[in-house]
Amino acid sequence: MSAASNIARVEAMRRDLGELLGGFAPSRFRIDARTDLPTTLPGTRGARLDLTRVDCADGTRVRVRAYLTGPAGAWHRLPAVLYCHAHGNRYDIGADELLIGRPALLQPPYAQDLAKAGCVALCIDLPCFGERAVDTESALAKAYLWQGRTLFGAMLNDLAGALTVLAAIDGVDAARVSAFGISMGATLAVWLAALDDRIGAVAQLCCFADLATLVSRGQHDLHGIYMTVPGLLPRYRTGEIAGLIAPRPQLIGIGLADPLTPPPAVELALADVTAAYATGDARSTLEVLLSASTGHKETAAMRAASLALASG
Repeated sequence: MSAASNIARVEAMRRDLGELLGGFAPSRFRIDARTDLPTTLPGTRGARLDLTRVDCADGTRVRVRAYLTGPAGAWHRLPAVLYCHAHGNRYDIGADELLIGRPALLQPPYAQDLAKAGCVALCIDLPCFGERAVDTESALAKAYLWQGRTLFGAMLNDLAGALTVLAAIDGVDAARVSAFGISMGATLAVWLAALDDRIGAVAQLCCFADLATLVSRGQHDLHGIYMTVPGLLPRYRTGEIAGLIAPRPQLIGIGLADPLTPPPAVELALADVTAAYATGDARSTLEVLLSASTGHKETAAMRAASLALASG
């Protein structure tokens, strides 16, 4: 396939995925307040950002909490990470994950380790989580689906808007912004990078599996309803979506004892994404870490590789 034909294929697939989501367009956020956080993580400084989404079709103003962290001291052209928080049925955590972590992640929290690696990070509360947990996942997902939209698409739109905010932060190098996530955050990071070239690299942990294979094996119901994208499976496989990120760097971390990533579903997803990275310089930009005995949790190797990708 020629370079021009491949570009056309990628753009057509992105348009199609956007339509399946019920529309993909970055949310527009205004920063209403920035409040410095007490210094509790060594070598790290941070702030709470109070954002308002100003482009809602019904004229409402959605308020969104965000945390911004980075190295202590001045920032100058630093790499940055859009941190996509996980689910874990912990609707109370949301953006706090960047600062405190969660059971599936190692300690210290990523805010501290990313700051040590010289990286700025931004994490927002996604719909139904953190200070936005006034709406339940079930109720909001159903409302969106009845409207011909998806909760997953709404999450991606908000993350794309957060990416705009992050790229404009003083001291951030907008040309070196990556995305990171574990579990739900991993899937969101992959889709966002697949749809938005502003993401220069992706580290995704503990969620990479072919969805149709999960359905055929009866192993799909561990995922939340937020992930429902009507009409997706007859058209695209998980690995094909992740393949849209090529040739940008992508780290895939998987525990083969994780019920969300059973080996048959992983094998097909990896075959698809590997095929997308099989030409030219892209071969060296895909990194896969498999841990045979690990369940749904981060390993030390995953942490080290994620930090190396973010700071690279």
